[in-house]
Parts: sequence; C-alpha cells; structure tokens
Amino acid sequence: MKDILDAIQSPESTPADIAALPLPESYRAITVHKDETEMFAGLDTRDKDPRKSIHLDEVPVPELGPGEALVAVMASSVNYNSVWTSIFEPLSTFGFLERYGKVSELTKRHDLPYHVIGSDLAGVVLRTGPGVNAWQPGDEVVAHCLSVELESSDGHNDTMLDPEQRIWGFETNFGGLAEIALVKSNQLMPKPGHLSWEEAAAPGLVNSTAYRQLVSRNGAQMKQGDNVLIWGASGGLGSYATQFALAGGATPICVVSSERKAEICRRMGAELIIDRNAEDYRFWADEHTQNPREWKRFGKRIRELTGGEDVDIVFEHPGRETFGASVYVTRKGGTIVTCASTSGYDHSYDNRYLWMSLKRIIGSHFANYREAWEANRLLAKGRIHPTLSKVYSLEDTGQAAYDVHRNLHQGKVGVLCLAPEEGLGVRDEEMRARHVDAINRFRNI
Repeated sequence: MKDILDAIQSPESTPADIAALPLPESYRAITVHKDETEMFAGLDTRDKDPRKSIHLDEVPVPELGPGEALVAVMASSVNYNSVWTSIFEPLSTFGFLERYGKVSELTKRHDLPYHVIGSDLAGVVLRTGPGVNAWQPGDEVVAHCLSVELESSDGHNDTMLDPEQRIWGFETNFGGLAEIALVKSNQLMPKPGHLSWEEAAAPGLVNSTAYRQLVSRNGAQMKQGDNVLIWGASGGLGSYATQFALAGGATPICVVSSERKAEICRRMGAELIIDRNAEDYRFWADEHTQNPREWKRFGKRIRELTGGEDVDIVFEHPGRETFGASVYVTRKGGTIVTCASTSGYDHSYDNRYLWMSLKRIIGSHFANYREAWEANRLLAKGRIHPTLSKVYSLEDTGQAAYDVHRNLHQGKVGVLCLAPEEGLGVRDEEMRARHVDAINRFRNI
C-alpha cells in the first residue's frame, strides 16, 4: 500500500504509472464478523457499543469484474447505516450479503464471513474492469452508494426502482471504510478539486439523499418560497437539507436539540430555529400514546416564526418519535418526505390530518445516479459545502461510529483511510480560498 500511496501523492505520477502499480494481495478494512451477530442480544439499542463489534482486519483484495473499479480510498465517513451494521439492527447485514451472493457467480464474492462496511469514499481509481470506458487509473473520484444490476425494465426510469437496487457497503461487501474499495463504475463521480480527501468523502450519501428528498421530482420538488421543516437540522443529513433549502430560495425551519446546534444552523444562514429540548416538546405522553396537545403547541411555534404560515414540506428522518407531529404541522396540500427512521420504524399519525387536508407522504431512499451527480456538481461549484466536524483514523472507526450512534457528533464524521493526515488532496486552492469559511463552519464548535 505504501507504493500506491506514494504514487498518488507524487505530482509526477501519470495514469500509466498508477495502472502499472502492482495490486497488493490484501488491504486493511473495517469489518463486522458474522459469528458475532448475537453479541448484543438482549441489550437496548442505546447500550449496543460499535467499538466492540467493529474490527480493523487485513482482508484479501476482491476479484475485479466487468463494469467495476478498484479504488484506493484516501478517506471515507461514518453514516447511520454503518452504525446499524455495527449493532446488527434492525437485522444483521449478513442476510443481505447471502442474498446478493445468490444473484450470480460474480456476486458470490460478497457472501463472506466478514463484511467490509462503509458507503462513502474519496480516492483514486487503481483498476477498471472490462467494459469501463469513462474512468481510468489515476482519476480522482468520489463514489455514491447506489449499486444496481439494471437487468429489469423497472430500473430504467429511476434506477432506485431496480429490483436489485442495493446500498454499497451496507447491502454489499467491499465498502469504503478501507484502504481499497470495490465499486461499480456507475457509482463514480469527479472529486471536487477545492476539497481535501476527507472533505470530499463526507457528503456523498447524505448530500445525495437530501437532494432527492427535497429537490428532485422524485421527492418534494421544493420551490422558492417554500417553508421547510427540517428535523435534526445540524446533523449529517439535516445539514445538507438546510443548505438546499437556503440555496433554493426556501425558508428552513431548523429543529435542533441544543443551543450549540442552533448556532451551527445560524452559521449556515438559517434564521428560524426551534430548540426542541429547551422548549421541552414531548410528542409522546407515554410509550404507547402520542400527545396531540404538543403537536398543536409545536405548530403554533412554527407559525410564530413564519409570520402565521404552516410548513409546505417536512424533511423527515427521525421516524417514530416525530412522525405524528410532522403530519399534523404540514400545511393543507403539503408534503412529508421521509427516509430512514433513526428513532424507530413504526410510524403512527392521525390520518384525519392527512386525508382531510390532502397531504402527501413520500418515501425517499438515497438517490439515483443522476441525482447523486447533480448533488456532487453543486458541491464542485461551491453552492453546497461539506459539513465535516471531526476526522478519525481508520483505527478509531469504532469510536467514530459510537459517537454517531450516541449523537455526540455534529454534521458528518470523517475517517482517514490511506491519507496520512488531514488537508491533503486539494487541487484548486483559489476556489478553496473563496469558500474556506463555509467549508470549515462545522469545525471547532
């Protein structure tokens, strides 16, 4: 791996030099183990510790197939799906790998007793398989996490509808929290030149997810003037939703859980902020009973901030804890767009407020290639910025996942893979200088 890193860091290296590098037999990777899937049995979700299940292993370099690429990973990041993988919730990801392994002879590679996790990367292409023409060794890239087979007609209008759609590094093996990753070539996108490796790696999954949820025709189709309620507005997903709302002429109403997080939203340019802990909203009277009075109090607070208007769009991702309130506060004819469910998957709400007010609930999951490309393009243009707050070494990925699991982080948490230190990989210093304050606004808070 040292020769690969030296070649990547050398300004004299050519694509031919990268292509001529011998591949190592193995590489370091963050894994979970199939024989440990019951290690947290009987524990509450909060008590499951990713530091106990996440391993740094030396694993063999996988076989390269048609339409695929091997990428030297300079940096990656931690998403909630890495947390879910590490605590084996809502179920073990080894079931995903077993099913994928049955698709073809080639996909058998993924069904292993270990799972290399991670759904983001920034790095350099090392090898491409047969049929890859758009990318070559030496290309500096980021990867989005949509893996599709596209043998069914269902996926050719929106690739997210492909029956064989999977999230790379979560439902497939050989993910990005490693020194080398295996991706399909149609996951690759150009690395923004003004960002460092770790900055470029951080946005991929969440930036694309937020773009589809809010901006895309497959999501809420946000327009200028919309009021957008954003739960967890300073977090990994919400921080990008806040930026898209501001960049698109909408008004974000940012819901956070502390003054510290409120300050982050202000740094992004948001003005309407609700600190749900300070205002003590309790949407559930007990474990089984929601509290509509609190929905109404919450709605009243929103109208105080907006000058009497309800929200056009709710950007939902907490799930069980907030969904009843989200449906209630949405304006007549408005939209609740939901992905994930970090507080629980069983959503309940009063359907009278949905059907009688002609509201819509839209389910949204990651993004197709075009949506991911557009989201990355906005990063490259400096319209949207990384929300990286802290960077860990590959050896400390377990701690990084623990911090995300316990909501001890802000924005996104990065991981250095091959990159020996932060700040490397910047190619456009002039553009970076114009945006450096925005790039660093999640740091040191």
